[in-house]
Amino acid sequence: MSGPDERHSHNPLVRYFRTLGPGLVTGASDDDPSGVTTYAVAGATFGTGMLWTAVVTLPLMAAIQLTCARIGLVSGRGLAGATRRHYPRWFLYGACLLLLAANVFNIAADLAGMADAAEMLTGVPSEFWVPLFGLGVIVATVYTSYARFAAWLKWLTAVLFAYILSAVLAQPNWSAALRDTLVPHVPWDARAVPTLVGILGTTISPYLFFWQASQEVEEERAKGRRTVAERRGASDHELRDARQDVFTGMAFSNVVMYFIILATAATLFRAGRNDIETSRQAAEALRPLAGDGAYLLFAVGLIGTGLLATPVLAGSASYAVAELFAWRAGLDLKPSQARRFYLVLGGAIVAGVLLNTLGLGAIRMLFLSAIINGLLAPPLMLLVMLVGNNRAIMGTQVNGVWLNVFGWGATAVMTLAMLAFLWTSF
Repeated sequence: MSGPDERHSHNPLVRYFRTLGPGLVTGASDDDPSGVTTYAVAGATFGTGMLWTAVVTLPLMAAIQLTCARIGLVSGRGLAGATRRHYPRWFLYGACLLLLAANVFNIAADLAGMADAAEMLTGVPSEFWVPLFGLGVIVATVYTSYARFAAWLKWLTAVLFAYILSAVLAQPNWSAALRDTLVPHVPWDARAVPTLVGILGTTISPYLFFWQASQEVEEERAKGRRTVAERRGASDHELRDARQDVFTGMAFSNVVMYFIILATAATLFRAGRNDIETSRQAAEALRPLAGDGAYLLFAVGLIGTGLLATPVLAGSASYAVAELFAWRAGLDLKPSQARRFYLVLGGAIVAGVLLNTLGLGAIRMLFLSAIINGLLAPPLMLLVMLVGNNRAIMGTQVNGVWLNVFGWGATAVMTLAMLAFLWTSF
């Protein structure tokens, strides 16, 4: 078994990077094609008016994700596994059903976005790329470790930082941007509420809750702690490292979010191109940096984020279902060792491929996916906060005051956004 101080070093920078793990991967996968598209729609439609959401959502999403990380570390089980022994089965069945429904639609949307980007690069119709990407993700996830697969893809997702340079080169109105960053303003109309729900849904996404807790368990197993008894409980060092890891991942995610909104505000909104319907239109935000290469840069980034996020979406659903029925689960296990786990994972991706036959269009599906996540998040966030404060599960390491303030605050904000969406829609 690994000692608790292996990650520690006299060099603070070395120590910092050694603590990064599940939180950083979770943050990177949060900027999936659905997220990129939703932020681009927000910037193109409202200019800098939605920049404040990048600041406000950071402590809220960090609190929820840190609660999930603590559940995995302290209980030694994933979120569904920790819940199974302490709450009614119907409650957990409902939570897993909501997660599975949201994830399948999100997978379909991300595959559609990746296929649209590939068509933009090659001219080959997106209908060809959807099943190809789906099959590729299944093969890569099942027959390689996810850690290795994610390491390959992180360099592709780094192109999203191009939005930072693009925003600067587009010479935005910095005083307006600063004002809209610091002073929240919500225009209550038929366009604003769905966009706000979409931003919240793609920032505080349900699939990340289950993924974060399960990956903390995977990290513990990698250290040799094979049984629940060996994993149960967490030292102060481990909890502090988890806090640093989660906050780094969430901050990375929101920095990218901020500059996507700013870049599209400074280019598309300024040019009066407020309605994004194709990937080519969304890619125009990168033209100040890349010129004619804007389409290439955008497409590579969208494909990279999709390849990183799709296994997370399918994997989080698989972990939830496997923990619910006490099946063996783990992305580092061979298919013969966790057959049912991988069947759920592959089935979720296949369902996403089939959902694309409805022909909704990539941009519309990506935006709808964010809204669906926003509508389904509140009951799952309630589950997270209940478990995080349950002494039968967490012992003395239940949530502290500030974690509860921001965690319950996030749950309240998501619930109010959901109710506002339903009110304005119906």
